[in-house]
This record gives sequence, C-alpha cells and structure tokens, in this order.
Amino acid sequence: MHMTESIRDLRLFVAAYEEGSFTAAAARENTTQSGVSQHMHKLEAGFGVQLFTRGAGSIMPTPAGEMYYRHCIEILRAFQSSKEDMAVFGAGLSGEILVGLMPTLTRCALSPALRTFVEANPNARVRVVEGYSSHLTERVSSGEFAFAIVPAFETPVGLRSRPFLSTPEVLVSTRHSTLRHMAPVRLRNLPPLKLVLPGHENTRRRTLESHIVSNGGRIKAILELDAMMGTLDLVAGSDWTTILPGVMMAADLDRDRFSVNPIVDPALSLELVLIEPARRPMEPTAQAFLEVLESAATGMNACWAKLIGESRTTRHARVPTEASA
Repeated sequence: MHMTESIRDLRLFVAAYEEGSFTAAAARENTTQSGVSQHMHKLEAGFGVQLFTRGAGSIMPTPAGEMYYRHCIEILRAFQSSKEDMAVFGAGLSGEILVGLMPTLTRCALSPALRTFVEANPNARVRVVEGYSSHLTERVSSGEFAFAIVPAFETPVGLRSRPFLSTPEVLVSTRHSTLRHMAPVRLRNLPPLKLVLPGHENTRRRTLESHIVSNGGRIKAILELDAMMGTLDLVAGSDWTTILPGVMMAADLDRDRFSVNPIVDPALSLELVLIEPARRPMEPTAQAFLEVLESAATGMNACWAKLIGESRTTRHARVPTEASA
C-alpha cells in the first residue's frame, strides 16, 4: 500500500515511541490523545503491521515499530539538515549569469572575486568563459554574455562601455634572470629581448611592438603564442621574456617563479573597459558580481601604481648588462 507521510505524522510516531504513551506524545506535540491514537491506527492499517502493543496506560513498540522508528529518525534528521541548508541559500541574490573575461583577469582576480560573491550569494550561479577580446565582444553583442572585460577600443553599435581598470604592462622573465625582481626597468637600457608575444589578431600586439621600438627597445627574436599558460611556462624555464598586464601577475609578487619588472620612462598601460549590451539594463546578479570583480582587480592593481610612482620619484631603475637578456 502506498502512503504519503507528512513530517508532522513522523513526529507524532517518534513522540509516541520515545514517550511510551499516546497521552504524553499528545502533550509533547500539542495535540489530543485521541488524535495520536487515531493516527497510529491509520498508520498500522496502512502498513498492515502492528507498531505498538497497548497496555494499561502505556505502549510498547513491536519489532516493526522499532525499525520504523529508526527510519523516522533518519528522515527527520535529514529534513532538519535540509532546512538549515536552505536557509543558507536564502541569503543574497539568485539566478545564473554568463560573463566573458580575458586571461588578464582570470589568472589572479577571478578566484577571490568568486569566493566573495558566492559566499554572499550562495543561490546565484556564475559561469565565466575565458577568451580574447574579439571573441568576447561578439558574444556580448549577441546578448549571450551579461558583460565582458576587454581592452579599450571603439565601441561598436549596440554595446555600451565604460572604463574598468588601467593596469601597467610589466616585463616578465625567469626568476634566474639577472634582473632584480620588482625593480623598474627602462626598455632602452635592456639588451635585445627574446619576446613571446600574442599573434597579430590580438589588440595588444601592435601596441607592444610600437612602444618597444619607439622607446629605444631592441628585439632579438619574437615567438607568437596565443596561449597564456604556455607562455608563462616557457618564460619560467627559459631565456624568453614576455610583457603582460600587471594585474595578471599580482600573485607572483612574492613568489620565486618569475622576475617581474615594471616598465618605466615611459610606462605603458593596458586600458580595460567593461562592455555590455546597450539594449537592456544589467541584471542585479551580474551587477553584484561585476562590483566584486572590479574591487578585487583594483586591489591587486594598486601595488603597481605605488611602485611606479616611487620609481618616478627616485628616477632610479637598474641598468642591466648584456648578460641580462
């Protein structure tokens, strides 16, 4: 026989079992003795087995009653746990958002932003797609992404944009380089560089080459690589160098894998912008995640502004020898 038991029904049975009396169970559950007695009779009729033996003013569970009690306890514990778990999800915002980010932000800023956002909004789901600017822009234009963060460019029709972050470009080389970690460098004082750069489709490529050449930098060789993790692995274990946005290298300021050097006299910055569809307002969940991400990126980027400001004040940067390449 199929039966649907409510949590209230289970609690009545457990009370009767634990109190050893229908009268005491009724008082415990704030109901009547006759109501408890009738419920037990219906329960026994539904199962087709006797759950209690009745005595003068007391009841005793049968073996079937003892087994049913164990099941009831498990169900009641699970129900209480589910209530507590659901209470956590009742906080904050809900809904699912899809956003696009470049490796510039996913490498360091994304993780702390996600931790903060999920803790405050446990019932919200954030999906992040990593890609380069052209791909991300297309998906924002189609309305698939709530927003994306890309290098500044002329905003196409149908999109809105605003400044997101200005982060300095930094020279990244192996930690075994003779360049002192975190010491500002002038490109014109460096020996010819073996550079890993993104392909020509990447908007940063032309900017980087132009800045190097126009400021007296010399290039010994270029290796095109549109794979950020591959670029970092190559640089860490060889004499190849690269130039990356400072906010992307924030996690490496106190580690021993890379030598990271701000470029000064003149400095070069990457201007990042937020883009979103112009035809609709940003959803509250997306707006909340954007604020957390922006805060994380700004905090990580702050050290570079301080370091470059100090270098401009002292006007000092190490001049490496030819062996530093």
